[in-house]
Amino acid sequence: MKTRATVLFTLLVAFMFALLGRLLYLQVVRHDHYAELAGRQQQRVVELAPPRGTIFDAAGRPLAVSGPADSIYAVPREIKDPTGTAIQLGQVLGLPARDLAPRLKGNGWFVWVARLVDREVAQRVKALSLPGVGVKEENRRFYPQGELAAHVLGFVGTDFHGLAGLERSFDGEVTGKTGRRVVRKDAGGRYAFDADLEWQDAEPGKDLHLTLDASLQYLAERELGRAVEEYGAQGGSVVVLDPKSGAVLAMASLPTFDPNRFNDYEDLDRRGKNRVITDVFEPGSTFKMVTVSAALEANLADATDVFDCGNGQFVFGNVTIRDHKPFGVLTLRDVIAKSSNVGAIRVGLLAGEERLWNQISALGFGRKTGIELAGESAGLLRPKERWQPIDKAYISFGQGIAVTALQLATAFAAVANGGVLVRPYLVEAKGTDGHREATARRPVVVNRAMSPATALRVERLLEAVLLPGGTAHSSALEGYALAGKTGTAQMADGRGYSATDHMAVFAGFAPGRDPRLAIAVVVDRPRKDYHGGSVAAPVFSAIVRQALLYQGVRPVREEKLTRWPGEKVRETGETGP
Repeated sequence: MKTRATVLFTLLVAFMFALLGRLLYLQVVRHDHYAELAGRQQQRVVELAPPRGTIFDAAGRPLAVSGPADSIYAVPREIKDPTGTAIQLGQVLGLPARDLAPRLKGNGWFVWVARLVDREVAQRVKALSLPGVGVKEENRRFYPQGELAAHVLGFVGTDFHGLAGLERSFDGEVTGKTGRRVVRKDAGGRYAFDADLEWQDAEPGKDLHLTLDASLQYLAERELGRAVEEYGAQGGSVVVLDPKSGAVLAMASLPTFDPNRFNDYEDLDRRGKNRVITDVFEPGSTFKMVTVSAALEANLADATDVFDCGNGQFVFGNVTIRDHKPFGVLTLRDVIAKSSNVGAIRVGLLAGEERLWNQISALGFGRKTGIELAGESAGLLRPKERWQPIDKAYISFGQGIAVTALQLATAFAAVANGGVLVRPYLVEAKGTDGHREATARRPVVVNRAMSPATALRVERLLEAVLLPGGTAHSSALEGYALAGKTGTAQMADGRGYSATDHMAVFAGFAPGRDPRLAIAVVVDRPRKDYHGGSVAAPVFSAIVRQALLYQGVRPVREEKLTRWPGEKVRETGETGP
């Protein structure tokens, strides 16, 4: 008995020492490890999403805002019945249980179930009281004007980062800085905030204040939409600039989309691209403005100089170029007003390859404008060293070169601006909490494209396009002097030029003498008619008429037009022979 007692006592003492050793090991040696493990079990790091900055139009109207929205998440390691949970969640969320169940299994700490759901759906999920399933409040991007300016604004993905447009270009500034807060979790699964735990507030993103005017944007989209529908076109684009500053007042593309539900569009790649900056096309006769500018800048021609238009044909080597009408001898003014291709070739040859190239480059073609949007095209312009002898003939009337609508509008804006090319821009200022900081000193001058005297002479030539006898005379506005150029460009089809597909184009500015608007209109493959003068010019005219009234520019009852040498000007303002 004594031996048994001794053995039992010895074992008991050994057990006590072992227990004390284990406690010492756990509480002293491994204290930090287990304290960290307990902290991970009892604490959670909650990310605090920052409010994304608001995007305002020029009048302070919100175009993109952020607001609260609910998202459903799960903690798989806390879910005992993944299949049953998936069935109940699927019924509320309208999702297949077979797709949800695999995501609810395992030992993970966090998984998203559904992002940015309606508040009613979130309340129904809460009412289920499912273990391991919770509702987290996030921010959601909302576009109160729907489709308006969708291509300019872009949209935001479920991770709250910009995926297109200005939302993408300024994502780093508009997003803000994510905050974080450590919270405790009690035995009942409830979270509690503790002031002693780490926390960092979210920093709100910057607001963007645009040059875009929602009223002018709506006007541009409406008039473009009417033309696309009326002529059965595949799409189109319009851009409206302030020629003096380069501010973009409107930028429209069709087809369009609603950024509030961008995921609903299977053809988002087509609908979502901003044609104003991405699509390139041969400018056709609108490019004759560049050709005559080169000749006028070198003082090689004047408005009354005559050019032999070859009765509609021009032979260059073994190539015969035909005009759209058999013109004979025309003045430079009529070459532009009646849009003679052969006349433009004669002017281009007179100017010479070097001067023509320099004028094209000076007006910004062949390079990006630098606007604050991703995906801008530089257009297509072969280096002068690679020009074939006949290239200068084709380029003189807008073939063999490709431009964007923005480049075209910017070039015509340079003429309206006395020959000074300025960089187009969309963002006037940034800021938070009502404070605005200008993004840069405006305007940003790129270069002088031509002298003021040349710009005025070109302007007067362009005015003739909208006078009787001009290709856009039906789009003239009483009381306003308009200047512009029509273009009807055949589209390349890989083997040459298509006989059926055209781009109807018009570019110009208004009002004359003190231009407030520079506009380019492009209608893609219209069917019922395809001429720039009958399809695109009326869009320009409709926008100008309403936009100038909106800006407070009233029509002049007796608008005085240009007095050409040898011409008389009637009191009505019309030019006589």
